[in-house]
Amino acid sequence: MDLDAVRTFLAVVDSGRFRDAAAELAVTQQAVSKRIAALEKELGVRLLARTARGAEVTIDGQAFLPHARALLHAEARALASVRPERRALRVDVIGRRLATAGLLRGFHRAHPETELDVVTLFDADAAVAALAAGTIDASFRAVTMPGRRLPEGIGALPVLDEPLQLLTGPGHALAGARSVPLARLAGHRIWIPGIVGGTEWAAYYADLAAAFGLTIEVTGPDFGPEALFDTIADSPELATFVGEGTRLVWPAGHDLRRVPVHGPTPVYPHSLLWSVDNPHPALLALRTHLAASPGAPGATPPEGGRGDIWTPDWARPRDQRSAP
Repeated sequence: MDLDAVRTFLAVVDSGRFRDAAAELAVTQQAVSKRIAALEKELGVRLLARTARGAEVTIDGQAFLPHARALLHAEARALASVRPERRALRVDVIGRRLATAGLLRGFHRAHPETELDVVTLFDADAAVAALAAGTIDASFRAVTMPGRRLPEGIGALPVLDEPLQLLTGPGHALAGARSVPLARLAGHRIWIPGIVGGTEWAAYYADLAAAFGLTIEVTGPDFGPEALFDTIADSPELATFVGEGTRLVWPAGHDLRRVPVHGPTPVYPHSLLWSVDNPHPALLALRTHLAASPGAPGATPPEGGRGDIWTPDWARPRDQRSAP
């Protein structure tokens, strides 16, 4: 069986779109379609169905899915057992503009000899499945969501408590504030389109809204950050949240404002996840580097500190950090 075709099938399943799978695998969308067609021909069944929303897994595809992951898990373990030091460390950063990508860039600057393969996966379930399958080596995620625990064999290290900021247009009532108390946001419309139920960030914002009486709107399709910025820039009522370490660029005419939030400061709890039986030698170096980073929970705070912070009750306790 062609493992590249199996890998392509899993990339489509995890991303939900042939186009996104092609981008992840650095091949053309036509190549993705050909690989899937060849795999379906070999198996004699249809694995994926194209829909207006992307690609959906058929019943036969669902039956084949765990075996496909097992095939790549076996391949990854076979390769790692004989030459782990020659393979790039594959790390999921969620999004390339997010603070987690910045953490990995910092590691690369400190360890330029370590080859990295940077990927973006959709949610924690997909990331944990990829870790268990051996298709990635590490992932930045918030752990754990309410009612869930990480599977046996998945390690976790809290690496960053990232403060949230309010992003407004120039006509918003809070646009001129140097900072804003969290309680003062009650009654203001905070728009975060595209929040998907069941994800760790959906759980985070639901708890934040409940704890402080905030109105967080998730209506409307998610056309990406550029469309969000366009709407926020022109609105005197809508604002949104962004992470302090999120790298954003918008047209100069938008005149968007990033306003720190305090009393308490809401922080998003990023952790690094990995499979404890993964032998890649760079994993230890990555964990050691992140544990010593300035923004890591338990690290020395910046001069003056940040004062009180808020994070959900389900976030990994700050005093239970796994050892590197």
